[in-house]
Amino acid sequence: MPLQFSYGEASATGPRTDNQDALRIVTPSAALATSKGLLFALADGVSQCADGGLAARATLQALALDYYATPETWPVAQSLERILGAQNRWLQANGGGQPLLTTLTALVLRGRRYTLAHVGDCRAYRWQDGRLERLTEDHVWEQSSMQHVLKRALGLDQHLLIDYLDGELQVGDGFVLLSDGVWASISERDIANVLQDETDLSAAALALVNLAHQCGSQDNASALLLRVEALPEAALADALAQLQHWPLAPRLRAGQMFEGWRVDGLLSESRQSLLYRVHDEHGQPWLLKTLPTSRHDEAEAAAALLQEEWFLRRVAGRGVVEVHELPQRQHLYYVQREYAGQSLAERFQQRGPLSLPDCLRLASALLRALGMLHRRNILHRDLKPENLHLGGDGELRILDFGLAFCPGLSRVEPDGPPGTPSFLAPEAFTGTTPNVAQDLYAAGVTLYYLLSGHYPYGEIEPFQHPRFGVPVPLSRYRPDVPAWIEEMLNRAVAIDPQQRYETAEQWLLELEQGERQFLPSRPRPLLEREPLKVWRGLALLSLLANLLLLLALLGAR
Repeated sequence: MPLQFSYGEASATGPRTDNQDALRIVTPSAALATSKGLLFALADGVSQCADGGLAARATLQALALDYYATPETWPVAQSLERILGAQNRWLQANGGGQPLLTTLTALVLRGRRYTLAHVGDCRAYRWQDGRLERLTEDHVWEQSSMQHVLKRALGLDQHLLIDYLDGELQVGDGFVLLSDGVWASISERDIANVLQDETDLSAAALALVNLAHQCGSQDNASALLLRVEALPEAALADALAQLQHWPLAPRLRAGQMFEGWRVDGLLSESRQSLLYRVHDEHGQPWLLKTLPTSRHDEAEAAAALLQEEWFLRRVAGRGVVEVHELPQRQHLYYVQREYAGQSLAERFQQRGPLSLPDCLRLASALLRALGMLHRRNILHRDLKPENLHLGGDGELRILDFGLAFCPGLSRVEPDGPPGTPSFLAPEAFTGTTPNVAQDLYAAGVTLYYLLSGHYPYGEIEPFQHPRFGVPVPLSRYRPDVPAWIEEMLNRAVAIDPQQRYETAEQWLLELEQGERQFLPSRPRPLLEREPLKVWRGLALLSLLANLLLLLALLGAR
């Protein structure tokens, strides 16, 4: 069941010549409403600036369009921060030498939670069980003579500071967004009385606006009211995939057709999953992943499989596998493209440790792919050679998102850290929430292993309680490794997360700088660098050869 709500809105110019307030309500498609939420916003353009109405309307237009274009795995506040920061720069650059200023209060309802973003002197209230609670602070100067002078607004300063508030929704919750043309002229008791007496939200919004002007408001007056009628299911995977309608796939046999796929055979089987090789109608190879029938009653396993597919769809691009759209799916499974090539674990088994040039090339590709995941708010949590695939096309791809984690969406497991122990960061064993530093640690261990066949702190067995001391120097196993590579990997696998790289991009920059020193560009031929010396030398050699020939002829006489 999706989030259900009712709303009402009203706005009036009042004694002014034009209305510089703006209201916006966005109710997107069901899929976007689930992943991004519903948007309600009120902006009040500052009348003393070049065009306050333009500033307010343009800000709400940018917010409504661009918010839903941000990655679906980003937290709401991160998406709003990115968009409003860009809009702040646009307002500063397009005022024709004068400021374009507006205040803003925006509310996003996503799932069973709300996020409020606020800057300026509009107000947001929560109406719950007959009680009115103010959620925002007025960003005005406190001096009595400056109580209507803004100290924060969009377009006012180069650095935009926004207040954010996040909370849990309850059925019956009401939210009230008001411009200062309303709340500055009536009391909070007046607001509560209107909400208590008028259950129709459109009528209540109009009553608040009219009451403000009747009480002497000389400003534009706007009100936006909404009420939560019903909440969606708590599980994101259930809401996205309707698992109750999708039974597990039956045991598949080689040669049979299954929902349009021709099954070639079973590639791998474990208690957690089954992986089949299949072909589509055009003969293209794909891999079909599903659960064993023995797990038909494990709702969490089904949700995890679908969440894995959901993550793969939202990080689509170079560095990850392609996922099929499956418009007519009738069972619980997903399909990803099969690529020619081999995993780095298989490559290591066949060829042994990587050469330095190969390691540098693969490290660069790994950090680019990992940085892309992190920018989309996805943590892999199981990086290791088995989950890195080098395709026949030369592309390095990250495999197996079964343990991937999205902060703000995923749930932390109470049963200890998932993943392969030897690649887990020390803090993962103490219950630290998954973060970027742990993925970067696993990348460091992976590169260390691919260069040496060993682990920096030794191999860690399952259920072992490891102790981390000083990492074994990589040069003990690979004397040919330059000191800067050893130092780089030591930083990546540092016990203290604060001593590691902050981002994959930071590590990539250091890698590229060191690589340029380690692998200098091919020197230009001497003829390109010193053409005059080359031609003079050739002329001298020619002259010398002629003299020797002349002497030989004279001697023959």
